[in-house]
Amino acid sequence: MLDVIILGAGAGGGFPQWNSAAPGCLQAREGKQAKPRTQASLAVSGDGVHWFLLNASPDLRQQILSTPALQHNGSTRGTPIQGVILAGAEIDAITGLLTLREREPFTLMGSASTLAQLDRNPIFEALDRNIIPRIALTEGIAVPLPLKNGTPSGLVLEAFTVPGKAPLYAEAEGTKPDDTLGLSISDGQKTMLFIPGCAKITQALKDRAGRADLLFFDGTLWQDDEMIRTGLSPKSGHRMGHVSINEEDGPLRQFAACTKPRKFFVHINNSNPVLLEDSPQRQAAEQAGWVIGEDGMRIKAEVPS
Repeated sequence: MLDVIILGAGAGGGFPQWNSAAPGCLQAREGKQAKPRTQASLAVSGDGVHWFLLNASPDLRQQILSTPALQHNGSTRGTPIQGVILAGAEIDAITGLLTLREREPFTLMGSASTLAQLDRNPIFEALDRNIIPRIALTEGIAVPLPLKNGTPSGLVLEAFTVPGKAPLYAEAEGTKPDDTLGLSISDGQKTMLFIPGCAKITQALKDRAGRADLLFFDGTLWQDDEMIRTGLSPKSGHRMGHVSINEEDGPLRQFAACTKPRKFFVHINNSNPVLLEDSPQRQAAEQAGWVIGEDGMRIKAEVPS
């Protein structure tokens, strides 16, 4: 079984963003056809008891407190969280690690370049390496995910590189091939993909998505120039390392032939009109077979008995 919880479906800054008075953010604050979302992260389990986090957003504490499955019961301290798997080193993917600094054992996994970014910043040494080992992932090699006690979780992880860019704070260093990962997790029969950032949808990515059962994909913007037109930023989607939902190179068109997986948008920017429940863009995405991710959604992929 694959048991997945969307902890957060928003992009960096969440929805509504703290300093934004854009129309969508105002609607979200007023509760008018726009549900708030925290920053993108998922939890996945093979048994519904032991969980792995995919990215650690700045909102992780709030997400844990909002998710009973991630809350500890029993001894004075503990957690059902077995590990954290990072798809990149952007601020909205790693900052939540500091929430997990209370000497609780878990395994921290990411690409070599992502772990190198953590190594360079001494604040992450608050995560004691003696109890929180850091494991570099190698592209294309499937590895079993063990529980903290060393027993099998029933899940297998494969990391694969995705076209992307260096984290915003490290752009001067240049982009490395493993700066942006997609994560494939399987129970041996069902497979999910987590791809919260993607600068180009390649044929290899389409082939991989076509074989998956669940696809959680980058839904940052609706149009490439969205933030420029709305006066929110001088950057296009491509400049930020994201394809946009409704562009020719975006997921609505590029994944149209991928009919096997249930498809979810996550990492949705506060400017994206798909967040508005009565918008024509939301209707178009749903008619194309996509679910607009919401915090707290729980999705199970099981083999019929």
